[in-house]
Amino acid sequence: MDAKRSQAFTKIAREMIVAVKTGGSGDPNNNSRLATVIAKARAVNMPNDNIKRTIERALGAASGDNFENVTYEGYGPSGVAIIVDALTDNRQRTAPEVRHLMDKYGKGMGATGCVSWSFDKKGVIIIEKEDLDEDTMMMDALDAGADDMTADGDCFEIMTSPDAFGTVLEALEAKGYSFVNAAVEMVPQNYVKLESEEDIKNMEKLIELLEENDDVQNVWHNWDND
Repeated sequence: MDAKRSQAFTKIAREMIVAVKTGGSGDPNNNSRLATVIAKARAVNMPNDNIKRTIERALGAASGDNFENVTYEGYGPSGVAIIVDALTDNRQRTAPEVRHLMDKYGKGMGATGCVSWSFDKKGVIIIEKEDLDEDTMMMDALDAGADDMTADGDCFEIMTSPDAFGTVLEALEAKGYSFVNAAVEMVPQNYVKLESEEDIKNMEKLIELLEENDDVQNVWHNWDND
């Protein structure tokens, strides 16, 4: 768990560096992309000192970090749609690694746009139900600017537009809510069920190995996995 937490912080820090450099500011009030990443960092309990140091590192003139955002699309077992979001300083390293995994455990990498048309970009905030009242949660979410809220198992899932994500998260945080997860994600419009044990094992392995890759920030897919 400590290793996974450390890896999550490392990936968020990389995303924060890119947000500062592309936005030209270390102030989240003047850099919406940075504000979104900071909200994501707080949702996974990244310490404020880590956030501050990362921003200072990105602003430093001597910083050698030179990451670029790259998206790969392809197909898993039985045609499951997969989007891989990466931040890399070497495309010649990252692309072959992602392609190898998709070829080995899925149906291979496709052209840009081959599956992204079937996803919607949304802010997704997950809050554990615990003893929370659903009607109150719904009211607070909508008042904060969320588009919708649904009860899913032991959690509430709150959907926002990408632009409103940071604002909604901040408003809910101010009301004392804590989050299981919060991020701007690619949400599938439809889902695919895998029937065979082999396909399920291959899909699980594919996701696991992609997420373990240091360059990979996010893996989105439309596998209907209970």
